[in-house]
Amino acid sequence: MMKRLCLAATAAVAMCLPLAPAEAAPQPTPQSVAHLELTQMMGRWYEVARVPNVIQNGCQAGASDWVAQSWGFAVVQSCHKGSPDGPVSVWKAKATVADPATNAKFRMSFFGGVVTQNYVVIEHRPDQGWLALATADGKYLWLMSQKPTLPAPVRAQAVARIRQLGFDVNRLEFPQPAHG
Repeated sequence: MMKRLCLAATAAVAMCLPLAPAEAAPQPTPQSVAHLELTQMMGRWYEVARVPNVIQNGCQAGASDWVAQSWGFAVVQSCHKGSPDGPVSVWKAKATVADPATNAKFRMSFFGGVVTQNYVVIEHRPDQGWLALATADGKYLWLMSQKPTLPAPVRAQAVARIRQLGFDVNRLEFPQPAHG
């Protein structure tokens, strides 16, 4: 039991450590989309791009599966270490709506509630199958797609929109996509 608590605490500290240089320009305070239909969050979302972070170091072919629950969403995040065919890493979270007026802000808890983090959906284009999600402090950001890859013009448009929202897109890394 103590070993599990130590591992959870170590993981909690690791999630808080940035990989970006300390002199990186401050990021904007993320503003949520005006309204998000919660049913549009359900299902599998594939990771297209992200700002580097400790927990996903070396992750390729990342995905998040959102399943509705009475209290919010059960979220299972996974990636393959090193390559899309590498060993799978999985972590689970509980997501609750933090702003019922927009449904676009979530409070997620990881490792049985040891770590919590607030997230904001800063852009959502259901017609193109993508969304951008940032931590509430603007340090980290993810571009997610409902398909393993986004067509190049759509990806370019998504990145341009993220830039327009004030984020430094030069910080983004583009992990290898899942097969299929």
